Amino acid sequence: MEIVINGLAHQVADGISLDQAVLLITSSATGIAAAVNGDVVRRATWPSTRLAPGDQIEVMTAVQGG
Repeated sequence: MEIVINGLAHQVADGISLDQAVLLITSSATGIAAAVNGDVVRRATWPSTRLAPGDQIEVMTAVQGG
């Protein structure tokens, strides 16, 4: 199935979870937030959040600086 992560299309297995999708673009274990179709998803629920064809995922990384 196809999902979109940060504006780029990705072909992934049916039933992929959000945590697996995030790993496609970053291996960082901290400072990451994710939203599916505009709704922020709590990190504790990423493994149980199943994605559907066409879902739009935004993955954001916290950056410190000024």
